[in-house]
Formats: sequence, C-alpha cells, structure tokens
Amino acid sequence: MPHLPDVVLWSVPAFVLLTAVEMVSYRLRPDDHAEGYAAKDAATSIGMGLGSLVFDALWKIPIVAVYTALYELTPLRVPVLWWTLPLMLLAQDFFYYWSHRGHHVVRILWACHVVHHSSRKFNFTTALRQPWTSLTVWPFYVPMVAAGVHPAAVAFCSSVNLVYQFWVHTERVGRLPRPVEYVLNTPSHHRVHHASQGGYLDRNFGGILIVWDRLFGSFVAERERPVYGLTKNIDTYNPLRVATHEYAAIGRDLRAAHTWRERAGRVFCGPGWKPQPPKPPEQPAGGAAGSAAGLPERVA
Repeated sequence: MPHLPDVVLWSVPAFVLLTAVEMVSYRLRPDDHAEGYAAKDAATSIGMGLGSLVFDALWKIPIVAVYTALYELTPLRVPVLWWTLPLMLLAQDFFYYWSHRGHHVVRILWACHVVHHSSRKFNFTTALRQPWTSLTVWPFYVPMVAAGVHPAAVAFCSSVNLVYQFWVHTERVGRLPRPVEYVLNTPSHHRVHHASQGGYLDRNFGGILIVWDRLFGSFVAERERPVYGLTKNIDTYNPLRVATHEYAAIGRDLRAAHTWRERAGRVFCGPGWKPQPPKPPEQPAGGAAGSAAGLPERVA
C-alpha cells in the first residue's frame, strides 16, 4: 500500500493561520449578530483539542488491532489508486454521517460527542473542541475494513473528513452559491447543526457532503439565527468536566433508576429520554363504590 500523508499534521499551520485571521477580523469588523471569541472559551476548546490528540493515540492501539485482524480475515482487497481513493472518501463520508447521527440519538454515544457542542461560541476554535472518548466511533467503519479497505486508508479518509470540517465552523462565511450549498456541508449548514433551538436540533449531520441529510430526511436550511450550545448548558471551562459531564449525568440517572428497563433507556435511548410516569388505576364507569360493586347508582 502506498504511503498516505498525515493530513491533520500538515494542516495545523493552516488551522493556526485561519484562526488568527478570524480573530483579527472580529477586532477590525465587530459583528453584533455573531458570537465571536471569548478567551476562556477558546482556551478550553484548544485544551480539549490537545487532550484529544493524546487520548486518540491511546484509543488507536485497540482499534488498529481490531481493524488489522478484520482486514487479515477478509479475502477482499481494495487497492489505493487514483480512482479508488475518491470512492473510499465517499464511503467514509457515508459512514461518518451514520456515526454522527448515531452519536446524537444514542445517549451513551452522545456522552462522547456532546463535548463538541458544549461551546456557546461558533468559531474556528470550536472545531478543535474534540472528545477524549472517541473509542465509540470505530464500529461504524467496520464495513469499510470488511470490504477490503486497508485500515490506514480508512484513517486517511477520516483525517481528510476532519480537516474539511474545520472551515465550516465560522460565522464569517455566509451563504455560498446554491450548487455548493446543495452538495457540500457549508458554514451555513453546520451553524444549524450546532444550534440548540428545537427546529434545528439533530439536523445536518453530514461531514463533507450534505446530500446524505437531504437523502435521509435530516436536512434543515438556516433561517433564523442559531443559538449555540446545549439545551442545558454546563457553564464550565474545566476541560475535565467538559469531557466527562454527560457520563457523570448518566451515572446519576442509573443510580436513581428503579427498573432495568429504565436503566437501559437512560443509556441507549436519546439524550432527552425519560421513563413514562405510571398510569393511574382506571376508575370503573360511574366512579362510585356502589357502581364498582355492580349496584345501581343512587339517583337523588
């Protein structure tokens, strides 16, 4: 297999430059309708990004072992060529869509992904606010490896997807030409994804392409101004709490649960799931004790 470059590492100078340009743009041309930057928030996002690099390196050990074993077991092989690589990128983006969607609708997965949505700002540093528990992502790409795509090629495609998504975390880019907005994930589409309003929740999951959302019914266009953050914000800049607060909430809910069904719901249902309250006992027709005993009701 040919050597594939580390696109994230090569993109770091561009990340730094674009972030600096965006910061300066807010100083030179303030915008009352944009969230802009806050020093503590940006520092937390950068800290989360640096921490994710360390933890991702640890998670790669078991993930690479599983992927390599699966790759050796499958008889299929997809060579890395000039024409197969775009197909691999397309397949990875498709599975990314389902991974991303799954991390919004299953609470134990949301506990990982919620980190990325915890900022009330929306700028290039928000793109760096990455989780420290990304071990939950790898199962979604098993079909690619089983189909004969080398694990290194899967990692390369995932890196390309991650680098692409950096530039969509900005309020300084408005709507792009309609053909671009129809096919690609853009800042406008991703602003919707990071919004906390009811009509915007759990929408626009695409990584590079927005067509998956159009095909699978999760697309919403940007209309009203987004309000960023969570439906219940955590009000902390502590990276450790940002990384773990939803796991802690799941633990509290499990301790308070009364049945195994409720415990399963607290872990595997959506983030806002709550058990149905018990139904009150049904009253017999007429409601009186005499009626319940089968006696005729008294007439005044």
